[in-house]
Amino acid sequence: MTRTATFAMTALGLALAAPAAMAEPVAYEFDKDHTTIIASWDHMGFSKQGIEFTDYDASLMLDMEAPENSSIEVTFNLADGGFWVGTPDDDSFENHLSSSDLLDVEAFPTATFTATSFETEDGKTGTMTGDLTLKGVTHPVTLDVTLNKAGEMRGTTKAGFSATGTMMRSDWGVDYAIPGVSDELQLMIETELVKVADDASE
Repeated sequence: MTRTATFAMTALGLALAAPAAMAEPVAYEFDKDHTTIIASWDHMGFSKQGIEFTDYDASLMLDMEAPENSSIEVTFNLADGGFWVGTPDDDSFENHLSSSDLLDVEAFPTATFTATSFETEDGKTGTMTGDLTLKGVTHPVTLDVTLNKAGEMRGTTKAGFSATGTMMRSDWGVDYAIPGVSDELQLMIETELVKVADDASE
């Protein structure tokens, strides 16, 4: 039977896999040394190009007994080198991405994602929907999420998951160079989540 709950993106793995219930919401955070958040696109049919978001802050409170009380919000800091494109001419490309043609980081230095709902049938895979606000525009985004592993690691409590999805950038007013550069963006997240009280440095 499908279980539907309103809870956090990364609470997905822990809410399904942790062996003990928690009486109140508990704080978790991304292990940034083991997290990648990437958006990629088709470049005129010749190749796939991408951008990795490297500067972000997350608020995650997980309630194991009542997942609907859990919450997550991620703020992406887009200005001042908040992303990486990995090309030989990084500065030129990143400056263009930052310009009013695309992300317009001077006017909109941050983007936010807030999880709103989650569905699963097997306790390991599911879908998560949340509101993405970019350039002052908010639309829902749905990700397919897979719990990879949850448990103890070197004295820390961790859960790792993979998430993929798509978005049409023009919905957020980012329509430069369409259709030569694809409207559709492929989204990919690989992450490990760690309990705040634990040491995530390993």
